[in-house]
Formats: sequence, C-alpha cells, structure tokens
Amino acid sequence: MRKIFLSIACLVVLAACNNQKTVESTADSKETSEIAAVDTASAPAFKFEKEVYDFGKITDGDVVTYDFKFKNIGNSPLIISSATASCGCTVPEYPKEPIAPGAEGVIRVVFNSAGKPGMQNKIVSITANTIPSLTELNILGMVDAAKAK
Repeated sequence: MRKIFLSIACLVVLAACNNQKTVESTADSKETSEIAAVDTASAPAFKFEKEVYDFGKITDGDVVTYDFKFKNIGNSPLIISSATASCGCTVPEYPKEPIAPGAEGVIRVVFNSAGKPGMQNKIVSITANTIPSLTELNILGMVDAAKAK
C-alpha cells in the first residue's frame, strides 16, 4: 500500500512539473542574441612571439625571468584585466595601460625555483578583452635539487 501511495505522489509531482508554462519574450531573445553576437572583427587579439618558454635545467633556488612579448593584432585597444599564475612561486607582471592596435607589449614572468625540485610546468592565465578572454602561457623546465655542501 505504501509503494502505491508513493508512486501516486510521484506521478502527481511529475505531472505538476510538466504542466508549467514557459513564456519567452521576443524582446528578451533579441537582447540575448545581441549580447552573444560579439563583433570579432573589431576585437583586440594577442599575437605572442612564444607562448611556451622552456628554461632548461636549473638548480633549486635559481630564479628565472622571461618576457613574453606580444603584439595587439586586433582593431581596438587590448586591455589586460589580470594575470595569475598556477603557483605562488611564479609571478606575472603585465601592462596596466591599454595596448593600441599594432602596438607591442610584454608580460614578464618570474619563477623562483626554491623548494621546487623536479619537472616544472607553470601556467600563467591572462584575462583580457580578447576573444576568447582567457589566454594561457607556460614556463617549464627541470629543477635539480641543490647539492649539499
């Protein structure tokens, strides 16, 4: 008896859920499609000389600095809103001012290998007004353990 009652209750709930009406405004649909339709022709765009930098072999405690050079190959100013790294041992520095179309810029990445023996692959995530908005850069290499004195 209990199973029958639960089954009937479930049917009533499911039937009630299926009877809900969805009303979509054509004005809302138009606004949504206009927001989704981004003009990619006028958007700024990164063109990096190199997106991956392999620093090779270093010793634990060494600090590596690399400048990721880029050009804005888009048709409007490129604005970087943030640059974050996958680890606190890696610090990116990026231009805070807009990069004009055709202009160049640099994202400097500093990696401190102290306490990081082994193969390293650090990701720097750049958020900008580009399409897509997220660009990733990599700095990688092998950190040999420091030799005991």
